[in-house]
Amino acid sequence: MTETNYPSATSTPTTSTPEQKPKKSKNALIGVLAAGLLGTWGYFLYDKNQTSSELKKDQTTIETKDTKISGLQHDFDNALVRLDSLTGVNNKLSGDNATLQAKYNNDIAAKKAEIRRILNDKNATAAELAKAKSMIEELNTQITSLQADVARLTGENKELTSANSTLKQEKADLQTSLDTRTSEKAALEKTVDVGSTFSASNIQITPIQEKKNGKEKETTKAKKVNKLVVAFDVENRIAKSGPADLYLIVTAPDGTVFTQSGNTLSTRNDGDKPYTSKIQIDYEQGTRKNVQFPINRDDFKQGDYKIEIYQNGFKIGEGTRSLRKGGLFG
Repeated sequence: MTETNYPSATSTPTTSTPEQKPKKSKNALIGVLAAGLLGTWGYFLYDKNQTSSELKKDQTTIETKDTKISGLQHDFDNALVRLDSLTGVNNKLSGDNATLQAKYNNDIAAKKAEIRRILNDKNATAAELAKAKSMIEELNTQITSLQADVARLTGENKELTSANSTLKQEKADLQTSLDTRTSEKAALEKTVDVGSTFSASNIQITPIQEKKNGKEKETTKAKKVNKLVVAFDVENRIAKSGPADLYLIVTAPDGTVFTQSGNTLSTRNDGDKPYTSKIQIDYEQGTRKNVQFPINRDDFKQGDYKIEIYQNGFKIGEGTRSLRKGGLFG
C-alpha cells in the first residue's frame, strides 16, 4: 500500500511558481533600464554643466583678453599722442635736432610697428600681449626721455634766440657807431684834406723877350714877348712833406686857354677845366716854397693875361698881366 505524504501545515514552499518567475524578470529589467536612463540623464546633465562651465570660462577668458587689449590700445594711443606732440615741437626747433630724429626714425618707429602688429592680431597670445605691454612701457620711457631733450633744446633755443637778438642789437649799435665814426672820419679827412690845401702868395707874372743868343729882357710889348714867367710862393702848416701837383691855367685876352688835348682838371668848385701846365713840386711840411714856371709861346697878343693856380682841386691863387701893343721899332 502506497503511503501518501502531505505537507504539514507549518512548512514553507522553497520553490517559485511559474507565474512568479516572469514577474521578477520583468521587474529586474525595468530596474536596469531605469538605472541606465538615470545614468544617461546624469551624464548628460554633468556634460552640460561641464560644457556650460567651459563656455563661461572661455567667455571670461575672451572678455579678459579683450579688456587687456583695449587697455593696451588705450595706453598705446596715449603714447602716440605724446610722441606726435613732441615731434611737432621738435620740428619747430631750429635745425631739427639730428639726435632726436635718429631716435624717432630707428628704435621708436620699430616699436610702434611691432605694437600695432600685436594689437591688430585677433589671435595674439598672452605672451605677445605681455610683449606689447612691455614695449609700450619702453616707448613711454623713451618719450619721457624725449620730453626732457625737447625741454632742454627748447630752453637752449630760447637762450640762443635771446642771445641772437642781443647780438643783432649789439651789431646794429656797432654799425651805427661805425657809421657815425666813418662819417666823422670822412668829415675829418675832408677837413684835413681841405685844410692841407696850399695857399699861394706873392704871385708875379713877368713877360720876357728871350733872344736867339739866350739873353732875356723884360718887356711889356706883346709883339716882343715870347715867354711869361709865373712865380709865386706856396705853403701850408698841416700838409705832409712829399710831392704835390700844381696846375696853371693861362687865359688869353680873347678868353681862350693855352692848353693841349687831354689836359683837363677836375676842380671841386668850378667843374672840369682845361689847364695849361702841370707842375710837380717836392714840398717840406711847414715851410714856404717858391715856385717859378715859364710859359713859352710865339703868339702873345695885346691885352690882359689871367693866370690861375690850382692845387688839390681848389684855386689857390690868381694874377693878371697886361701886354701892350708895341711900335714898329719897339
